[in-house]
Amino acid sequence: MIQIIYILLSSAFVLACSSEQQECVNQLYSFQFEVFGKVQGVYFRKFTQLKAQELDLVGWVQNTKKGTVIGIAQGRRTNELKEWLQNTGSPKSIIKKTEFKNDKIIDELEYDQFDIIK
Repeated sequence: MIQIIYILLSSAFVLACSSEQQECVNQLYSFQFEVFGKVQGVYFRKFTQLKAQELDLVGWVQNTKKGTVIGIAQGRRTNELKEWLQNTGSPKSIIKKTEFKNDKIIDELEYDQFDIIK
């Protein structure tokens, strides 16, 4: 009986971790991003910070000289921020392309909060 319960619980944990819709609850993730399009002068950094805070993520966001927005995000709910960076953004932004790199699982967070770098 105990083995059956353990197997069921183990299976549920594996399914939760492998689902495309839900990240594994116990993992910390990190990624870098760059967003292209009309993303400067439209409060993109501020809305990114607010979304990251809503998702309990840490990291930073910054404008570049070439007109893009770059950043790093870390935490458990990074897939939700990725989707937001690709498809939503700030109300007046026009996202043409979003690139992600250095996706990885990390042991601990490297930042204390999500900052806007000027």
